[in-house]
Amino acid sequence: MMYSCRRERNESTTLKVGTYILIGIGSLSMLMGFLGCIGAIYEVRCLLGLYFTCLLLILIAQVTAAVLIYFQRDLLKYEMSTIVNKILVNYTGHNKTSEQAWDHLQRTMKCCGWTGPSNWTENVVINSQKNNSQILYPCSCKNESISGTDIKETGLCEALSPEWPVFTTGCISSVEDWLLRNCGVILGVCVGIAVIELLGMILSMCLCKSVQQEDYTKVPKY
Repeated sequence: MMYSCRRERNESTTLKVGTYILIGIGSLSMLMGFLGCIGAIYEVRCLLGLYFTCLLLILIAQVTAAVLIYFQRDLLKYEMSTIVNKILVNYTGHNKTSEQAWDHLQRTMKCCGWTGPSNWTENVVINSQKNNSQILYPCSCKNESISGTDIKETGLCEALSPEWPVFTTGCISSVEDWLLRNCGVILGVCVGIAVIELLGMILSMCLCKSVQQEDYTKVPKY
Protein backbone atom coordinates (compact mmCIF):
# COMPACT_ATOMS: atom_id res chain seq x y z
CA MET A 1 0.00 0.00 0.00
CA MET A 2 2.80 2.40 0.92
CA TYR A 3 4.62 1.50 -2.32
CA SER A 4 1.50 2.23 -4.35
CA CYS A 5 1.05 5.62 -2.66
CA ARG A 6 4.69 6.44 -3.33
CA ARG A 7 4.30 5.60 -7.01
CA GLU A 8 1.18 7.79 -7.28
CA ARG A 9 3.05 10.62 -5.59
CA ASN A 10 5.96 10.33 -8.06
CA GLU A 11 3.54 10.31 -10.99
CA SER A 12 1.74 13.36 -9.63
CA THR A 13 5.08 15.15 -9.12
CA THR A 14 6.08 14.53 -12.75
CA LEU A 15 2.80 15.96 -14.03
CA LYS A 16 3.07 18.97 -11.71
CA VAL A 17 6.62 19.73 -12.85
CA GLY A 18 5.49 19.65 -16.49
CA THR A 19 2.56 21.93 -15.65
CA TYR A 20 4.78 24.42 -13.82
CA ILE A 21 7.21 24.52 -16.75
CA LEU A 22 4.39 25.35 -19.16
CA ILE A 23 3.06 28.03 -16.78
CA GLY A 24 6.56 29.51 -16.51
CA ILE A 25 6.98 29.61 -20.30
CA GLY A 26 3.57 31.26 -20.70
CA SER A 27 4.37 33.86 -18.02
CA LEU A 28 7.74 34.61 -19.62
CA SER A 29 6.09 35.04 -23.02
CA MET A 30 3.55 37.50 -21.59
CA LEU A 31 6.28 39.47 -19.80
CA MET A 32 8.41 39.48 -22.93
CA GLY A 33 5.51 40.76 -25.05
CA PHE A 34 4.79 43.49 -22.51
CA LEU A 35 8.43 44.63 -22.46
CA GLY A 36 8.53 44.58 -26.25
CA CYS A 37 5.44 46.79 -26.46
CA ILE A 38 6.84 49.26 -23.93
CA GLY A 39 10.16 49.34 -25.76
CA ALA A 40 8.50 49.92 -29.14
CA ILE A 41 6.05 52.59 -27.94
CA TYR A 42 8.56 54.61 -25.91
CA GLU A 43 11.60 53.73 -28.07
CA VAL A 44 13.70 52.26 -25.27
CA ARG A 45 16.64 50.42 -26.84
CA CYS A 46 17.49 48.26 -23.82
CA LEU A 47 13.94 46.86 -23.70
CA LEU A 48 14.00 46.19 -27.43
CA GLY A 49 17.34 44.44 -27.03
CA LEU A 50 15.95 42.40 -24.14
CA TYR A 51 12.93 41.49 -26.27
CA PHE A 52 15.22 40.34 -29.08
CA THR A 53 17.36 38.30 -26.68
CA CYS A 54 14.35 36.57 -25.13
CA LEU A 55 12.92 35.71 -28.55
CA LEU A 56 16.30 34.34 -29.64
CA LEU A 57 16.59 32.18 -26.51
CA ILE A 58 13.05 30.84 -26.94
CA LEU A 59 13.71 30.03 -30.62
CA ILE A 60 16.95 28.22 -29.72
CA ALA A 61 15.16 26.30 -26.96
CA GLN A 62 12.39 25.26 -29.36
CA VAL A 63 14.84 24.03 -32.00
CA THR A 64 16.87 22.19 -29.35
CA ALA A 65 13.73 20.55 -27.94
CA ALA A 66 12.62 19.46 -31.43
CA VAL A 67 16.04 17.93 -32.17
CA LEU A 68 16.16 16.14 -28.81
CA ILE A 69 12.64 14.77 -29.26
CA TYR A 70 13.51 13.46 -32.72
CA PHE A 71 16.79 11.78 -31.77
CA GLN A 72 15.60 10.60 -28.34
CA ARG A 73 12.17 9.42 -29.47
CA ASP A 74 12.82 5.84 -28.34
CA LEU A 75 13.78 7.03 -24.87
CA LEU A 76 10.76 9.34 -24.82
CA LYS A 77 8.50 6.46 -25.82
CA TYR A 78 9.94 4.35 -22.99
CA GLU A 79 9.42 7.13 -20.44
CA MET A 80 5.85 7.64 -21.64
CA SER A 81 5.14 3.91 -21.37
CA THR A 82 6.44 3.95 -17.79
CA ILE A 83 4.19 6.87 -16.84
CA VAL A 84 1.14 5.37 -18.56
CA ASN A 85 1.67 1.96 -16.96
CA LYS A 86 1.74 3.61 -13.53
CA ILE A 87 -1.57 5.31 -14.32
CA LEU A 88 -3.13 2.04 -15.49
CA VAL A 89 -1.91 0.00 -12.52
CA ASN A 90 -3.12 2.51 -9.93
CA TYR A 91 -6.29 3.58 -11.77
CA THR A 92 -9.30 3.75 -9.42
CA GLY A 93 -11.71 6.03 -11.31
CA HIS A 94 -11.73 8.64 -8.55
CA ASN A 95 -11.43 11.54 -11.00
CA LYS A 96 -7.73 12.27 -10.56
CA THR A 97 -6.34 14.60 -13.21
CA SER A 98 -4.09 11.95 -14.76
CA GLU A 99 -6.96 9.43 -14.87
CA GLN A 100 -9.33 11.92 -16.48
CA ALA A 101 -6.73 12.75 -19.11
CA TRP A 102 -6.17 9.09 -19.91
CA ASP A 103 -9.93 8.37 -20.06
CA HIS A 104 -10.35 11.27 -22.49
CA LEU A 105 -7.52 9.95 -24.68
CA GLN A 106 -8.99 6.45 -24.83
CA ARG A 107 -12.48 7.74 -25.68
CA THR A 108 -11.36 10.16 -28.39
CA MET A 109 -8.70 7.92 -29.96
CA LYS A 110 -10.86 4.77 -29.63
CA CYS A 111 -8.04 2.77 -28.09
CA CYS A 112 -7.39 0.76 -24.94
CA GLY A 113 -4.23 0.58 -22.85
CA TRP A 114 -0.76 1.61 -24.00
CA THR A 115 0.01 -1.35 -26.27
CA GLY A 116 -3.39 -3.04 -25.90
CA PRO A 117 -6.16 -4.00 -23.43
CA SER A 118 -3.81 -6.48 -21.74
CA ASN A 119 -2.08 -3.55 -19.99
CA TRP A 120 -5.21 -3.14 -17.86
CA THR A 121 -4.92 -6.67 -16.43
CA GLU A 122 -2.30 -5.36 -13.99
CA ASN A 123 -4.73 -2.86 -12.47
CA VAL A 124 -5.02 -3.32 -8.70
CA VAL A 125 -8.81 -2.85 -8.56
CA ILE A 126 -9.51 -5.23 -11.45
CA ASN A 127 -7.26 -7.88 -9.92
CA SER A 128 -8.80 -7.47 -6.47
CA GLN A 129 -12.29 -8.18 -7.84
CA LYS A 130 -11.32 -11.42 -9.56
CA ASN A 131 -11.73 -13.31 -6.29
CA ASN A 132 -15.35 -12.09 -6.14
CA SER A 133 -16.02 -13.41 -9.66
CA GLN A 134 -16.61 -9.83 -10.77
CA ILE A 135 -15.14 -8.98 -14.16
CA LEU A 136 -14.27 -5.29 -14.46
CA TYR A 137 -12.92 -3.32 -17.42
CA PRO A 138 -12.16 0.39 -18.05
CA CYS A 139 -15.33 2.19 -19.16
CA SER A 140 -13.45 4.63 -21.39
CA CYS A 141 -12.23 1.65 -23.45
CA LYS A 142 -15.67 0.34 -24.29
CA ASN A 143 -16.53 -0.32 -27.91
CA GLU A 144 -19.96 1.22 -28.40
CA SER A 145 -20.62 -1.00 -31.41
CA ILE A 146 -20.83 -3.97 -29.01
CA SER A 147 -24.25 -4.21 -27.37
CA GLY A 148 -24.81 -4.84 -23.68
CA THR A 149 -22.11 -2.55 -22.32
CA ASP A 150 -22.50 0.02 -19.56
CA ILE A 151 -22.91 3.66 -20.62
CA LYS A 152 -20.19 5.32 -18.54
CA GLU A 153 -17.31 7.48 -19.65
CA THR A 154 -14.99 7.04 -16.67
CA GLY A 155 -14.24 4.54 -13.96
CA LEU A 156 -14.55 0.76 -14.14
CA CYS A 157 -17.54 -1.10 -15.57
CA GLU A 158 -18.67 -4.67 -15.01
CA ALA A 159 -18.42 -6.99 -18.01
CA LEU A 160 -21.21 -9.46 -18.76
CA SER A 161 -18.76 -12.05 -20.09
CA PRO A 162 -15.04 -12.87 -19.73
CA GLU A 163 -14.43 -11.10 -23.05
CA TRP A 164 -14.10 -7.35 -22.49
CA PRO A 165 -16.27 -5.25 -24.89
CA VAL A 166 -13.39 -2.87 -25.57
CA PHE A 167 -11.27 -1.59 -28.42
CA THR A 168 -8.34 -3.87 -29.25
CA THR A 169 -5.96 -1.18 -30.52
CA GLY A 170 -3.34 0.21 -28.14
CA CYS A 171 -3.19 3.97 -27.67
CA ILE A 172 0.43 4.20 -28.75
CA SER A 173 -0.56 2.96 -32.22
CA SER A 174 -3.53 5.35 -32.38
CA VAL A 175 -1.41 8.32 -31.31
CA GLU A 176 1.33 7.47 -33.83
CA ASP A 177 -1.25 7.15 -36.61
CA TRP A 178 -2.77 10.51 -35.62
CA LEU A 179 0.65 12.19 -35.67
CA LEU A 180 1.42 10.76 -39.11
CA ARG A 181 -1.94 11.90 -40.48
CA ASN A 182 -1.49 15.41 -39.08
CA CYS A 183 2.26 15.68 -39.60
CA GLY A 184 1.86 18.41 -42.23
CA VAL A 185 -0.38 20.51 -40.00
CA ILE A 186 1.96 20.15 -37.02
CA LEU A 187 5.03 21.10 -39.07
CA GLY A 188 3.13 24.03 -40.59
CA VAL A 189 2.19 25.37 -37.15
CA CYS A 190 5.77 24.99 -35.89
CA VAL A 191 7.22 26.73 -38.95
CA GLY A 192 4.60 29.48 -38.65
CA ILE A 193 5.51 30.13 -35.01
CA ALA A 194 9.22 30.19 -35.90
CA VAL A 195 8.59 32.67 -38.74
CA ILE A 196 6.58 34.96 -36.43
CA GLU A 197 9.40 34.86 -33.87
CA LEU A 198 11.99 35.64 -36.56
CA LEU A 199 9.89 38.57 -37.81
CA GLY A 200 9.63 39.86 -34.23
CA MET A 201 13.41 39.64 -33.86
CA ILE A 202 14.02 41.42 -37.16
CA LEU A 203 11.52 44.19 -36.43
CA SER A 204 12.86 44.71 -32.91
CA MET A 205 16.43 45.06 -34.20
CA CYS A 206 15.35 47.43 -36.99
CA LEU A 207 13.48 49.58 -34.51
CA CYS A 208 16.40 49.42 -32.09
CA LYS A 209 18.79 50.68 -34.78
CA SER A 210 16.40 53.46 -35.79
CA VAL A 211 16.36 54.82 -32.23
CA GLN A 212 19.26 57.27 -32.26
CA GLN A 213 19.07 58.41 -28.67
CA GLU A 214 17.04 57.06 -25.78
CA ASP A 215 14.71 59.49 -24.08
CA TYR A 216 13.65 57.93 -20.78
CA THR A 217 11.42 60.90 -19.98
CA LYS A 218 8.86 59.31 -22.34
CA VAL A 219 8.52 56.30 -20.09
CA PRO A 220 5.58 56.75 -17.69
CA LYS A 221 6.45 56.84 -14.02
CA TYR A 222 4.17 55.15 -11.50
